[in-house]
Amino acid sequence: MTSASNALGGVFQLTADRQVGRVGFGAMQLAGPGVLGPPADRDQAVRVLRRAVELGIDHIDTSDFYGPWVVNELIAEALRPYRDDLVLATKIGAYRDHEGAWLPLNHPDALRAQVHDNLRRLHLEALDLVYLRHTVDRGIPLADQLGALTELREQGLVRAIGLSNVSAEQYQEAQRHAEIAAVQNLYNVVNRTSADLLAKTAAAGAAFVPFFPLGSGFADSRAREDDVLRGIAERHGATQAQVSLAWLLRRSDNILLIPGTSSVAHLEENTAAVGIELSDADIDALSGLVAEGETLEEAH
Repeated sequence: MTSASNALGGVFQLTADRQVGRVGFGAMQLAGPGVLGPPADRDQAVRVLRRAVELGIDHIDTSDFYGPWVVNELIAEALRPYRDDLVLATKIGAYRDHEGAWLPLNHPDALRAQVHDNLRRLHLEALDLVYLRHTVDRGIPLADQLGALTELREQGLVRAIGLSNVSAEQYQEAQRHAEIAAVQNLYNVVNRTSADLLAKTAAAGAAFVPFFPLGSGFADSRAREDDVLRGIAERHGATQAQVSLAWLLRRSDNILLIPGTSSVAHLEENTAAVGIELSDADIDALSGLVAEGETLEEAH
């Protein structure tokens, strides 16, 4: 079990018997462009993963549909035999077509198969945390999807169940069918559309894991140009990305960060965000950029 003395950003009690540091690593960017195919530099991708563990990261977020398959194979190559305290979280409920589109695959039989595929490629006997990437598709009830995961947990193949890409209402529905350890949704300093969901997970004692915690490369790039964010970064001798991560750590105690990168230098920069001590005035200024439930574009 991870101790508070060595965990990045403090610890969070993910399940009854597993704690994780609040700063982890998202492995999606280790695949090729568009999250398809192998990385341009496979050796560098392996170095990033090994450096993450050296830095004290004990929570790595992945999925078989990153690549597809590429990232899970990289993780197994780089990190086996796995550290006892390392939590590997994966996502199921989707697949990639030949053009790279993300398509739903949520039939209970398909979900079971995806869990076994992740186990095989990661060389694990059980998955620490499995997120159901939820889509309303083909009339498959959420209860049936969660039922498949609950069966796998009872079989000892899944230790904890999470949700990804859900609304607050869907989260509440899911709670009626399964114990939900974590939710992964879009949320960052310039996009607060999941604020209600964040509050509900905090009240339930579940983890909230923001994807795109920096809005990096996909959306919300205006954050880099915002005078408030830039000014705070300059005062702390930090980057805007580090300030954004530090704000998330202060935003709620149940937030777990999984910033991703394919660069060792950026990995070290991201993890250093835990050392930034934002003042109350900094927090107020950053929180005031966007109203809860809005995005930067809406606020402007």
